[in-house]
Amino acid sequence: MQPTGANGGSPNGGSPNGNPPKDDGIVVIDFGSQYTHLIARRIRELRVYSEIVPASATWERATQRVNPKGIILSGGPASVYDADAPVIPNWVFEQDLPILGICYGMQAMVHQLGGRVASGAVREYGHASLHRDSRDSSETPLFQGLPESLEVWMSHGDRVEALPPGFSTLAHTDNSAVAAIGDGLRRFGLQFHPEVAHTPLGMAILGNFLRNACGCQDSWTPGNFVAESVSRMREQVGDGRVICALSGGVDSAVTAALLHEAIGDNLTCIFVNNGLLREGEAEAVQNTFKKNLCLNLMYVDATDRFLKKLESVIDPEQKRKAIGEEFIRVFEGVAPELSDAKFLAQGTLYPDVIESETPDNRASARIKSHHNVGGLPEHMELKLVEPLRYLFKDEVRDVGLALGLPREMVYRQPFPGPGLAIRIIGEVTKERLAILRGCDTIVLDEVKKAGLYDEIWQSFAVLTDSRTVGVMGDFRTYGYVCAIRAVSSDDAMTADWVRLPYEVLSQISSRIVNEVPGVNRVVYDITSKPPGTIEWE
Repeated sequence: MQPTGANGGSPNGGSPNGNPPKDDGIVVIDFGSQYTHLIARRIRELRVYSEIVPASATWERATQRVNPKGIILSGGPASVYDADAPVIPNWVFEQDLPILGICYGMQAMVHQLGGRVASGAVREYGHASLHRDSRDSSETPLFQGLPESLEVWMSHGDRVEALPPGFSTLAHTDNSAVAAIGDGLRRFGLQFHPEVAHTPLGMAILGNFLRNACGCQDSWTPGNFVAESVSRMREQVGDGRVICALSGGVDSAVTAALLHEAIGDNLTCIFVNNGLLREGEAEAVQNTFKKNLCLNLMYVDATDRFLKKLESVIDPEQKRKAIGEEFIRVFEGVAPELSDAKFLAQGTLYPDVIESETPDNRASARIKSHHNVGGLPEHMELKLVEPLRYLFKDEVRDVGLALGLPREMVYRQPFPGPGLAIRIIGEVTKERLAILRGCDTIVLDEVKKAGLYDEIWQSFAVLTDSRTVGVMGDFRTYGYVCAIRAVSSDDAMTADWVRLPYEVLSQISSRIVNEVPGVNRVVYDITSKPPGTIEWE
């Protein structure tokens, strides 16, 4: 999305139980590819709404929040001849919508429409040169305005040996005789991945599919989203009072700003100090939101409640669930103080939903239960309001700017809802929290001094459960190992480790071991996501 002031509809959902208006967009069917979320993101970057649904989705489920103008079939790790291989739902072909199959999606389409797929003699992975077949490619909507040859990214082991009736080959590579197919103007398949950055003209190919084949318009903008979200929330909430869980991050800030626009003084924001915040954060959050948003803000210090809940809890999933449930209980306890408070608003994002394997997303394996999705209790007295539930982080920031929020608030580095609890490996105690706060303060301080804060997605410290022998002042020490993490990302679904300058790392390490009692060793995490996650727990 690009910040605009356009008016119009938006296909955004709210809570899963809401009934938002539907707008034109693309349904992405997930066959388990690590790139599925990238497909959805790229489509939205082209100003067209998209939503991911599992391969098991019915037509009713797929159209719950979007009026499909086309369908994209994602890649996946399976082979079409596997006994349990996922299949394309019958409704995909019955609806006669434009279809684009990518990698496994293309193979599944070929297989189910009467073609033949077989195991390839050579697995093709990495860069490849795609050459268009002149007899057909000049007429296909996919390659209009593109050169005869282009660089693409391959990742497959199977190959198409025979095309279904009505299809022809549109392009090939040296190792794939069938690298792109089509049946004219409606159904297409790509053996390569246009959604990844390694396919330089991939966005142009996707754009051609959206405009030329599907007839999509540039309607997915922050202005549209704001207008429709405000309208939808007014309809959902009516005259009821809403409690907004305010954390200080951009997600809850944008949620609060949208609600304030929609219902005004019927919104009360509650900032809960769970004892898992960074140094000075409780005071900073209160000052920032009262000053910039002029919100009705209540402060609840629940430090002892949360720490008691976390006593002897080691498992990361149990930490998240304990924190998620306690947040809800705190809000339910405050609700009686507010007349007719029946709704709870929170800044749940699309990556939270995708990674938590909720009923919205059975196609993907659960990576971790986010405290505000998989960590919620089964029985709640408050109804959820989640206007950002189907947005990626960069889209949330665009919406924040469209709402007029200060740039420093919008581009604040993300901080996890469970706070420092998931940056402490093992049990969370007051002593270990104090140690981690000291380390984390130094990391952020040095990153800001180096002028790198705005260039990094997240930078923080992790207190491990490992202890090592050291020597300080001629005395033996036995202290904790502190890990430093700094990553770059667009949406938190994938991330790469940041190559921090050696002098910055050296200064961080020196300060931590000298200024933070209990730590005598510092290491730097150079793991990307995948295979790791951004947070350690």
